[in-house]
Amino acid sequence: MRASRLTSFADLGTAARVVARAGLFEPVAPPRLVHVARALRHWGFTLAGGFAASAARHPDRLAVVDERGSVTFDALHRRSNALAHGLRSEGFGTDTTIGVMCRNHAGFVEVTLALAKIGATGLQCNSGFAGAQLREVVAREKPAALIFDEEFTSVVRDGAPELPGFVAWHDGPTSEPTITSLIRNGSEADPPRPSQPGRTIILTSGTTGTPRGAARAQKGSIGPMVALGSVMPLRAGETTVIAAPLFHSWGFAHLVLALVLGSTVVLRRSFDPVRTLADVGKHRATVLVAVPVMLQRMLDVPASIRRGFDVSSLRAVVVSGSSLPGGLATQFMNAFGDVLYNLYGSTEVAHATLATPEDLRVDPHTAGRPLPHTDVVILDADDHPVPAGDRGRIFVGNDFLFGGYTGGGTKATVGRLMSTGDVGHFDADGRLSVDGREDDMIVSGGENVYPEEVEHLLADHEAIAEVAVVGIDDPQFGQRLKAFVVCQPGATLTAAEVRAHVRTHLARHKVPRDVEFTDMLPRNTTGKVLRSQLATPERVSVAEKSKQVG
Repeated sequence: MRASRLTSFADLGTAARVVARAGLFEPVAPPRLVHVARALRHWGFTLAGGFAASAARHPDRLAVVDERGSVTFDALHRRSNALAHGLRSEGFGTDTTIGVMCRNHAGFVEVTLALAKIGATGLQCNSGFAGAQLREVVAREKPAALIFDEEFTSVVRDGAPELPGFVAWHDGPTSEPTITSLIRNGSEADPPRPSQPGRTIILTSGTTGTPRGAARAQKGSIGPMVALGSVMPLRAGETTVIAAPLFHSWGFAHLVLALVLGSTVVLRRSFDPVRTLADVGKHRATVLVAVPVMLQRMLDVPASIRRGFDVSSLRAVVVSGSSLPGGLATQFMNAFGDVLYNLYGSTEVAHATLATPEDLRVDPHTAGRPLPHTDVVILDADDHPVPAGDRGRIFVGNDFLFGGYTGGGTKATVGRLMSTGDVGHFDADGRLSVDGREDDMIVSGGENVYPEEVEHLLADHEAIAEVAVVGIDDPQFGQRLKAFVVCQPGATLTAAEVRAHVRTHLARHKVPRDVEFTDMLPRNTTGKVLRSQLATPERVSVAEKSKQVG
């Protein structure tokens, strides 16, 4: 099945309607309009230009709020100019890659804008990296410097001891060079326009291996806003709480959208479900950007506490990064209203499909329907499209496919379509279901099994809080399934009951032969389960056991 695609992404009628609905056509006083035109003429249609235009339109509007306070668009524009001059004085420019290892705070935003203004490449490093992981990424990407939060000093010194560094966030006096000192000594005037737009390297999640870099130029395109805004209630000048990590493509994309739309972003360095609810209520946020595991953490907050926060301003809670397990979508909407949107995509293909609240009410697991200007096709092993309902490899075509990994290689392509690495199927109404990763498929006794199908079933069990299913080696069947189960507080469950539940609903070859009960699943900083840690020999050798939790 193929999504309909407009003949040109620059379909001006569609784009104009979406942009107008978002509020970007609101009247601007002539003096400010002059400044907007001057900003776009100086920076062009880039991230730097889009932000500078927003600062010219709404200089006194709050741009970023974090634990330390707030900064207006005008102040952020001047501070990022000063940081850009400071970085230039250190010898960094268009031929430079600078690593960024920061949590969610205003300093991250200042660095992102400063790098755009000097045309440098920003390498977004996972804040959960250990020294060894950082060392591998630095060896491959070869940044000239690192900007990091003080709490990561030991990791940086272990992983990149030879690189110059600047601290973005510190809680007390520090002997390290800081971006604050660069800002203090830099000019607030616009730096020269770089000879080429900057790039951003987003690292893949690395749940099954070393994270790989996917680079994207910061070209000025309203395409993502048009695609998302045609389905989601995105509005200029409102407030967005971004709980998802900014170093991840999902959080970073919404940061860029907010900067260009002239919207206020509310950030916290670490996710806390109660504080997130408080931020939504305090700032009357209309959008919350999260990853699925954060929704579960919010639901885990006792209802008596949740009701203490007025979150009625929310029009959209948008999630991406991993599938929605079990009945999470339904439970969340029952508690917070029909405001949940689930985007399916990847670092490599950007966006593919979006599930609206209406879609999720019909099928809580669905990835939704293809976004405008996007082709989503299910192909068989011979690269032929399959009928609706049949499973196959998911390929995506849009204007935002990446150009290849920075270390070499790319995703499989068929014509202008690129593989996501997932398998799935369309239902009769055109909604996509993602059945699992291609490389997660196991062959047990000659039968193909995708663990995610078993996970979805088990996640709906009333006694199970979380579950992950992986394939392990088996001398008789080649591979077999093993389930790692986290029970609900106070629940009692045995391995036999887990197997019986699967056997009642799925084919016999999909029943996990091994069940291990555990207190928690290993996850990365974006909430994805680290399957590679579950499938280690030492975990596999753990004897099957049952456990009471609580």
